Amino acid sequence: MSPPGMLIVNVERCIGCGRCKIECAVAHSESKNLALAMHEEPRPKPRVMVEPIGQYSAPLQCRHCEDAPCVAVCPSRALTKAGPGEPVLFERELCIGCKQCVMACPFGVVTMDRDGKHVLKCDLCVSRLELGQEPACAAACHTGALTYKTAEEVAAEKRENTLRDYLVTLRKDDA
Repeated sequence: MSPPGMLIVNVERCIGCGRCKIECAVAHSESKNLALAMHEEPRPKPRVMVEPIGQYSAPLQCRHCEDAPCVAVCPSRALTKAGPGEPVLFERELCIGCKQCVMACPFGVVTMDRDGKHVLKCDLCVSRLELGQEPACAAACHTGALTYKTAEEVAAEKRENTLRDYLVTLRKDDA
């Protein structure tokens, strides 16, 4: 399995195309094939939403909180988190449909499945991560609005940006 990572959202790059939603649904389908998934019963449902926010659109999905409120309130232990940096996972068989996690989620991204009896939430496509692939939503995003990165990659980018900004400031001062 690849090192734990996180989904990074850049709303300035999101064009609201919904490709992340489609690929998420396909990744969670029985067939893993778009043409076949459209005919599955029940039809696979995405675990990511694309919401308009002013002039932007934003892909929204579980943020896999370190101290996840949904895990804390789940009376049946259907939601679990193995440890720091790990995703919040859901076991459908244990869910009693109480909706406590839906109410506890600070991001409003834990929803109920079509049957109204079970939770539906992002699992970071753990089956894809185990194969060394990134989550389907990030892999599908051609604009770079959704990316999957490790904490080390995020920190390295921040250092690079800080250094670049510093060098720009020095050049301005020299001019």
